[in-house]
Amino acid sequence: MPESSTFARRIIDWFEHNRRDLPWRRTYTPYQVWISEMMLQQTQMDRAVPYFERFVARFPDVHALAAANEEEVLKLWEGLGYYSRARNIARAARIVAESGGEFPRSRAELTALPGIGPYTAGAILSIAYNEDEPAVDANVERVYARVFDIDAPMAEREAKARVRELAAQLLPTGESRIYNQAVMELGALVCTPRAPRCDTCPVSEDCEARRLGIVAQRPVPGRKKDIVPLEVATGVLVRDGRLFVQKRPEGQVWAGLWEFPGGTVEAGETPQQAVVREFDEETGFTVSVREPIAIVRHGYTRFRVTLHCFLLDMADASAEPHLTAATEYRWATPRQLDELAFPAGHRKLMDLMRGDIRFTHLFRI
Repeated sequence: MPESSTFARRIIDWFEHNRRDLPWRRTYTPYQVWISEMMLQQTQMDRAVPYFERFVARFPDVHALAAANEEEVLKLWEGLGYYSRARNIARAARIVAESGGEFPRSRAELTALPGIGPYTAGAILSIAYNEDEPAVDANVERVYARVFDIDAPMAEREAKARVRELAAQLLPTGESRIYNQAVMELGALVCTPRAPRCDTCPVSEDCEARRLGIVAQRPVPGRKKDIVPLEVATGVLVRDGRLFVQKRPEGQVWAGLWEFPGGTVEAGETPQQAVVREFDEETGFTVSVREPIAIVRHGYTRFRVTLHCFLLDMADASAEPHLTAATEYRWATPRQLDELAFPAGHRKLMDLMRGDIRFTHLFRI
């Protein structure tokens, strides 16, 4: 085990010369640190930064966010995925605003807020308040797994406990803000998952994995999750230049987002048959397929989706929907659709339609 103060100082010194200029590092306000940490869960840094800047421009503080409607929050989150994070942010903002607007500065109060777990609480306490709290993300786990040769998958309880213990032991008193960020930055820029730059690492002489020649084997890989293919059909129904969309209910994937109706292609069905059936089940509309629009492929979590998209005709143009899989519906112009939040696959579908000569007339509305 390296001498803790020397180890920490080398990483901090490296960070002082190599840190990225990130917007929340300019102020370290608790609100901005919280928003950045929520966005960075399951999101790469280069994607999160522009989302963060747009979000805080619209909602500069917790009171502005608390006053917002969920629709606008989800729209600004569109494309980041894991939309429960956005809904948790909105709920937590209302709780904080109703309690006076001062962001909590204790672990118990922070973890009582929706969406804030042990890591996020530690990050807020250390980065925003400089409290002597460790913050362990995937980057930190990778650095410590290599430096200290932790020979178990990080998903295992013992390995996680060992990393938390090391993070607490190595944390220099009064410097948690800088040290925690330094270790995260080291993992992001130098001690990367593939092709780590060991020759530029400030603690390479302490790295047991490097000494043993097993850097590529640390962290120990866990069991890979099985990829689940999904065949899904969806339909675009147009009436008087407006497109039919519905809003997904609470408790389901993509809750609160808008979509074109559709669903999974069942065994023995064609995608065309599936979209007709799904429209009948979800809206009560009797529809037929006019023509295919496109096939959109996208992934989320462990699913790989093939989305078959069709332009539809409706038997009775005056019929009203009877929703069974949504909380509300709209007949919206393409311009109005731009104001709503959609899952990635449906947003890709709209982008494809905009570039398709068959739909030029529709998207001029």
